[in-house]
Amino acid sequence: MIPRFRPAAIVAAIISAAAGVTIGLDANAQSSPRRLMVKNGESIEVGTVYYVANCRSIMTGLPEIEVLEGPPEVTLNIKEEPVLPRRQGCAKKVAGGTIMLTAKGVTAPAESKLAYRVNYKTRDGDRQTSRTYLISMYP
Repeated sequence: MIPRFRPAAIVAAIISAAAGVTIGLDANAQSSPRRLMVKNGESIEVGTVYYVANCRSIMTGLPEIEVLEGPPEVTLNIKEEPVLPRRQGCAKKVAGGTIMLTAKGVTAPAESKLAYRVNYKTRDGDRQTSRTYLISMYP
């Protein structure tokens, strides 16, 4: 005998499975900030900046970086250079840059939160992204 399933039971099972997947995604969306460690006088790469559509840059100039919260010993700047858009799976480098974090004047070990925003000018209009980090600084 072949068991028969009711359509309502099948729909309920699908909704239940979809809810479980959605809940799992939401739980990971609020992960803790990434930690960076830097010594006085060092410069480290924090990430890349670019804006692409179909693996082609749509930026109309180098983005600007704005520190919203952070220690006075730390500065951020963008080193202009071609970058590879890895998240989009592109094969060729595009116009963009690397975010560089520099620590100067650190006299004692300290920890601080760093929050910054990158402002892009693109052919589709102005865009923004932001990131937060926990920074451990050492003399």
